[in-house]
Amino acid sequence: MGDNQSKELKKVRDEIDKIDDSILDLLEKRARLVKEVAKIKKKIKSGFYVPHREEEIIKRLTEKSKGYFPKNAIKPVFREIISACLSLEKPLKVAFLGPSATFTHDAALRYFGQNAQYVPLRAISDIFDDVAKGRSDLGVVPVENSTEGVVSYTLDMFLKYDLLISGEIILPITHCLISRLTKKEEIRKIYSHPQAFAQCRQWIEKNLPNCVLIEVNSTAEAAEMAKKDEDASSAIAGESASKIYDLNIVERNIQDINENSTRFLIIGKIKHKKTGNDKTSILFSIKDEPGALYNMLSPFAKRNINLTKIESRPVKTKAWEYVFFVDLDGHIDEKIVFEAVEELREKSVFLKVIGSYPKFKREE
Repeated sequence: MGDNQSKELKKVRDEIDKIDDSILDLLEKRARLVKEVAKIKKKIKSGFYVPHREEEIIKRLTEKSKGYFPKNAIKPVFREIISACLSLEKPLKVAFLGPSATFTHDAALRYFGQNAQYVPLRAISDIFDDVAKGRSDLGVVPVENSTEGVVSYTLDMFLKYDLLISGEIILPITHCLISRLTKKEEIRKIYSHPQAFAQCRQWIEKNLPNCVLIEVNSTAEAAEMAKKDEDASSAIAGESASKIYDLNIVERNIQDINENSTRFLIIGKIKHKKTGNDKTSILFSIKDEPGALYNMLSPFAKRNINLTKIESRPVKTKAWEYVFFVDLDGHIDEKIVFEAVEELREKSVFLKVIGSYPKFKREE
């Protein structure tokens, strides 16, 4: 490289350094203003976490972007900035299905950033209970997988606890076979979560048909067990679990379907304001009579409201009676959505709105 080119490179790098210094100065200024906001919120007794505010910031900045800085990087960058600033006001306490390095933990980190205070719990019911009793501000729970379908236990918890959905995130799920060993032919035992086993069923039957399969509460717990168990053991888990538990990745991408993803819900007591791209979730029960379900869905059909998901769950206290879980496009504060839900309420044995929240948007 010639002297002129070296000087030119140094000049450009000096300009970048000056910009980085300016960015840091602005971050410091933002942090000071966040502390002022915290004082005002305390005086007016306003909640410290306002999820729609983050959505507004990211939407505004994405629309304002000229495209030089990648648009798909705006959300993760500003999520971390917002997370760090929020921690100055009060660390956001988030319960998730633990231990660390579960897919639920990954989803929580992507949604809330590195600066939240994460609380690992052993069961989905523990997460609901922790949030309901105010020990955690919010919780993250799996609700459905693109391969294996709905996580029924999560839906059941909405009948037991008076909590709301305030957000969702869809996470691509890539499973790995991890072990202290390095060759799959040496493995005789596999630990994992039942959902992970189901998502890798064909691969296991083809590659390790004689292995003993042991179900545990999470893929991270499976990695922990594979680390402790010296009897030719392994785990099916995510790549992050292999790093945390210092295990070898014996084989990657062992899920049966490549387009494998899980939808997670953010649960809490916060009502989300309209963003213009929302989803509403409800649950309701109807009398068992001919044409009942058709009549229940007609309030949405005649208003052209799209129903994106319908699931039924048996009422455990009554034989042959069901509760329906429905996701629909729109926010409950929109007139046509509110009117449709109220018309359905009149026909239902009971009805509960369990949240209106922004639809998840994939980061392209």
